[in-house]
Amino acid sequence: MNYNWNWGIFFQPNPMGTGTYLDMLLSGLWLTIKTALLAWIIALICGSIVGVLRTLPSKTAEWIGFLYVEFFRNMPLLVQLFLWFFVLPELLPRAIGLWLKQLPNAPFWTAAIGVGLFMSARVAVQLAAGISSLPRGQKQAATALGLTTVQTYRYVLLPMAFRIILPPLTSEFLNTVKNTAVAITIGLIELTGQARSMQEFSFQVFEAFTAATLMYLLLNLVVVTAMRFLERRVAIPGYIAGK
Repeated sequence: MNYNWNWGIFFQPNPMGTGTYLDMLLSGLWLTIKTALLAWIIALICGSIVGVLRTLPSKTAEWIGFLYVEFFRNMPLLVQLFLWFFVLPELLPRAIGLWLKQLPNAPFWTAAIGVGLFMSARVAVQLAAGISSLPRGQKQAATALGLTTVQTYRYVLLPMAFRIILPPLTSEFLNTVKNTAVAITIGLIELTGQARSMQEFSFQVFEAFTAATLMYLLLNLVVVTAMRFLERRVAIPGYIAGK
C-alpha cells in the first residue's frame, strides 16, 4: 500500500474554519505551553514546600512530606487526571461538584493542576536531596548567628539547594512539557490532540505527527537552552562538576 505524501496539507484550510492546518497545530502548541508553564509553577511551589517538610527536624513534618510524595509519585498520571476530572466532582457536595463540571476550560485547569501535583512530588525529592547534600556547617553557622528555622531556609539553605539541583530540574521541566500530552484523555486539545485531529480530518498521519514532533523538539530545545544559561549564571564553583 502506497502512502500519498502531501506536505502542502499544512497550508490548506482546516474543516474547523479556524484557518489552516498549521494554525491548528500552532494553537495546540500554545495551549501546551500555557499548560506546562502553569503546571511547572504549581510543581515548584508545592514541591518546594514538601521538600522543606522532608528535611525539617520534625517527625510529623517528615511523615507529611513522605506521604505526599508517595501518593503522587506512585500513582500513574493518567489515573490521577481521571480522578481529578471524573471522580472528584462526584465526591464533593453537589453544588461544588456542579460548579467544577461547568467550569470554563475545565480540562485545562484539571490538566495543569494534575500534572503540577504529579511533578511536585519529583521536585520535592530533588529539593530534599539538594538540601541534605549541603555541608552541616551551613545550618550550624546560621543557628549560631541567631537565625530562625524559616530564616535559615530562606537565606541560607534554599538558595544553595536550588542552584545545585538546577540540572535535574531542567529534566523535570522537560518531563512536564511532555506529560501535558496525557491530558488529551480528558479532552484537552493541546499539540498532540490537534495533531490527532489533523490526522483524522486529512488522513495525513505522518505529516501531522512529524510536525508535532518537530514542535515538541523545538520547544524542548528552547527550554534546555534557557535553563543552561540560567545554570551558568547561578552556578556555585565547586558544587557542580565542571563549574
